[in-house]
Amino acid sequence: MEIRDKKFHFIAIGGVGMSALAKYLVECGAAVTGSDIQESKYTHLLEKLRIKVSIGHNANLIEKDMIITASSAIKESNPEIIRAKELGLKIYHRSDILKMISDEFSKNENAYFIGFSGTHGKTTTSGLASYILYNAGLNPSFVTGGIIPDINTNGNYNGDKYFIAELDESDGTIQKYSTDIAVINNMEEDHLDHYKNGFEDIADTFNNYLSNKPNQKVIINIDNEGNKKFIKKYPQYNYITLGLNNADYTAKNIKYEGFGSEFEVYVKGEFETKLKLSIIGEHNIYNALAVYSALNEAGIKVNELTKYFESFSGMGRRFQKTGEFDGIKLFDDYAHHPHEIMTTLEGIKGSAAGQRIVAIFQPHRFTRLNALWDEFKNAFKNADLLIATNVYPAGENEINGVNSENFIKEINHSNAIYISGDMSECAKKIYPMLKNNDIVITLGAGDITKLGSLILEEHKRVCLDANI
Repeated sequence: MEIRDKKFHFIAIGGVGMSALAKYLVECGAAVTGSDIQESKYTHLLEKLRIKVSIGHNANLIEKDMIITASSAIKESNPEIIRAKELGLKIYHRSDILKMISDEFSKNENAYFIGFSGTHGKTTTSGLASYILYNAGLNPSFVTGGIIPDINTNGNYNGDKYFIAELDESDGTIQKYSTDIAVINNMEEDHLDHYKNGFEDIADTFNNYLSNKPNQKVIINIDNEGNKKFIKKYPQYNYITLGLNNADYTAKNIKYEGFGSEFEVYVKGEFETKLKLSIIGEHNIYNALAVYSALNEAGIKVNELTKYFESFSGMGRRFQKTGEFDGIKLFDDYAHHPHEIMTTLEGIKGSAAGQRIVAIFQPHRFTRLNALWDEFKNAFKNADLLIATNVYPAGENEINGVNSENFIKEINHSNAIYISGDMSECAKKIYPMLKNNDIVITLGAGDITKLGSLILEEHKRVCLDANI
């Protein structure tokens, strides 16, 4: 039975990953329903596709011939979970659904399943690759971990030649997939609640993933220290390297200009083309080079598609502009690992032209803050003002002494403060601190994404009260 003949039900369909899968499935002809506790931009997008989304969880939504998929945040006491088990139905993880999709796609021996992975950059690279092929009329199918703003979607079923997916290593589920082209942006210690032995466990997980299809092309950033360690430990794969020096795909003669860059691409030492980017930082040069190499290795004439690299404005929540007032620019970024934060702030510093950089940081998970405490302390050197809000627990229990207040007390930064309260309270406290021409960046994977709009609301309220 093909996917298009099946019925799927998503519990917590409004998540970014779940909604992408639901959209793909309904577009390829499957029957899809779902539920969530509240409406969101994702549920609204799905409803436009005539997917029935029920707000609130209800056992009556479950039918005996459904494939049930539940978010990892859903508890066993959920009425839909209870009903599914009563009917003897297996509860699938979203990675299982992505595997079903990719396995069916790969039945076509001329197809390319391109998987983007790594500790950082997998959303941007999978999104950029999808964006380029989509706009070039090459009919990609894709599932990404964020909205591609210029396309306004995170999933698409459009053809059976190219399938692009963001593959998540955070919980080990990356081991399920068999890609034709595997892109590894970087490999660093993260998700240490899952990887108890740190980097060794992470490396072993990637090895298990690649061993599913040993003859695939493995595109890997040779400048990343974790990747170097991985190659040394597992030299048996068909590695194609990218980097700024001595790599199969190399970026040279880099120039930074405003919130973008320009560089030349060399393939095996030979000049190939020039690329311009409209997204900041050296890390995005690596991201663009990863996409260029992956598409090139899939037989696509990427040097004829360079205009799409320049027109790509980034992914949702990846240095995404959220507003502006009185010369103050507000941006939001999903960065929640020290390396991601440091890289984002370095990119802003290089483009800020003397403007004050205000970094507002919400630590994500007590376990991550605890495990990477010292690394976080060194991540904010390029912020002129650092503001830390309360830890976003993501369902975790507190760890004694591991909190934002103590973090700010210990950090070696000349201008760092801790602010308590929910995001609405934080907006009221932060707004008076902002100055004309500031660049304000909210950093974290939790509800800090709301803060930019709340600061804008506070600005409107203050102006209204002052009759401005």
